[in-house]
Amino acid sequence: MARDGQFQGRWWPILLSLPQLLLIFLFFYWPVVIGLKWSFFLERPFGGSAEFVGLANFQRLFQDTEFYAAAGRSLVFMLTASAATVLFSFVLAVAADRKLRLSGFARNVLFWPQALAGASAGVVLSYLFNPATGVFSWLNTLSPGLWNPVLDGFDANILLNIAYMWGRIPIDFAILLAGLQAIPESYHQAAAVDGAGPWRRLLDLQLPLLTPQIFLCIVIEFNESFNQAFKLIESMTHGGPGNSTNQLVYKIFVDGFRGYDLSGSSTQSLILMLLFIFIVVAQFALLERRVNYAR
Repeated sequence: MARDGQFQGRWWPILLSLPQLLLIFLFFYWPVVIGLKWSFFLERPFGGSAEFVGLANFQRLFQDTEFYAAAGRSLVFMLTASAATVLFSFVLAVAADRKLRLSGFARNVLFWPQALAGASAGVVLSYLFNPATGVFSWLNTLSPGLWNPVLDGFDANILLNIAYMWGRIPIDFAILLAGLQAIPESYHQAAAVDGAGPWRRLLDLQLPLLTPQIFLCIVIEFNESFNQAFKLIESMTHGGPGNSTNQLVYKIFVDGFRGYDLSGSSTQSLILMLLFIFIVVAQFALLERRVNYAR
């Protein structure tokens, strides 16, 4: 006789999981298989038979200097945006955990950006940080050209980082705050008895016990920096100015859907997937050993 909450028979769990498994297969694994096939063929965008070209697409890709430049921009954005997001989320979580003034109000406000789609947020922030009419337009009055993401690639990348952080901080903030509040109060009391001040408790007590949540946030942000970059670039910079924000995920879209180079974009997608797998494996190999799961 089955207990409450258990399925009778082994096929029911499999049957109930089939719709989700089917969606995963259709929208992830099957496109990967098609992309792998296209990377070895010359696909014609307007129909016609495909021509097998072997490794010619890879050879052409590795001779493309813009591919390396776009990959470099993607890695730089991944590192800067992820690090800044986790750092600011940590600072805000510590402030909320210590119940500083207005921390309760800030906790609610921080989740509002999650109600706005990434592309919509990109459009709003583009107007908000417009060099002529935005909140920082006064900088150009003091020093013409000091802030101009429309023409300056460095400013445009700063704007992308701000937009990314604006949308991602709420998630990391919630994860880190939950981790801080899970630390038993007796630990804080024992540290205070030993004479540890707030900063010492933060560095020697809270930070080591928070490493699982920090590691989780880093893994999530490295992943999301690739996913969210396309929405922000398409809605804010379109890869400009002068290709300064043309990251690999956006280059794949432009080459495939505007340049009709289906084989080339499929090859780049395959390389991007392998690069991402390598990054995830490296994260677990290098960072997880520093994580303290014991409490």
